[in-house]
Amino acid sequence: MKKSFVFSGSGGQGIMSAGMMLAHAAIDMEKHATFLPEYGPEQRGGSAKCTVIISDDEIISPLTKKCDNLVAMNEQAYNKFQDSIKEGGILVVNSSRITKPIEREDVKVISVPVDDIALEVGNIKVANIVIIGALIGATDIVSKDIFVASLEEKFKTKKPEILEMNMKALEKGIAFGEQVK
Repeated sequence: MKKSFVFSGSGGQGIMSAGMMLAHAAIDMEKHATFLPEYGPEQRGGSAKCTVIISDDEIISPLTKKCDNLVAMNEQAYNKFQDSIKEGGILVVNSSRITKPIEREDVKVISVPVDDIALEVGNIKVANIVIIGALIGATDIVSKDIFVASLEEKFKTKKPEILEMNMKALEKGIAFGEQVK
């Protein structure tokens, strides 16, 4: 099994963190993983994209022509990268920010009101956790337990409320993703 993921959005939306967390969780499951970040020229608010490849076997290159899964956190990212997903792939969109109809009919679309869910659990900064949860719920690419352990490790030095908010965001995202399996 080899799957590629492209996370796309704007700086400040947690795109890089989402990709790194997914790659780390895959490694914790004893899989091979690569993480390749790409930034726009702006410091904050510019374009952000990263590619994650997860495989049971060694990964020769972190580059892909087409990805299996695309996560688009805003309309600009969707417009820019919608053609980069393979036919039959999964497109996860933040429906809080992407309001135009999805044109691709050859991919499975998971439309998640990411920003709305993040605000519901307490902070827009957990939007990336919501979208990862939806991806995990829809694809089972990494185990929920492994990802939870990864979150616990990441936030162990923070206030307990921060971890609790991220856990709620993950749970809501997973529940959303499981509905579309």
